[in-house]
Amino acid sequence: MAIEFRRAVPQFRIFSVEKAREFYLDFLGFKVDWEHRFEPDFPVYMQVSRDGFLLHLSEHHGDGSPGARAYVYMTGVEDLHRELSDKKYKYNRPGIQKQEWGMLELQVVDPFSNRITFAEPFDKPA
Repeated sequence: MAIEFRRAVPQFRIFSVEKAREFYLDFLGFKVDWEHRFEPDFPVYMQVSRDGFLLHLSEHHGDGSPGARAYVYMTGVEDLHRELSDKKYKYNRPGIQKQEWGMLELQVVDPFSNRITFAEPFDKPA
């Protein structure tokens, strides 16, 4: 059987479900696909998604370190920037950077210092 890689799902450590929901659902527009707790008062492990981008968020000790990064190739970076700017989120007002290597990048930082860079190639002038 041939080796085939399908999808990588970044896992970010979180410390507050409320802050995570505010950032990922209210600000970034993700939805909760599922969440799991071993007991009602145990840490949460959840999957959030938006348009095919999946992300696992975990309160469990040892499930990643704060300050992780994900680089997401996408289309519509400028539209996403406009959408996020219109929300006037108190804690994060990201800008777009036009990188010399031919990528438009929009970086957001969650309340736990995890970073997502949304990136779209652009045609560099010759």
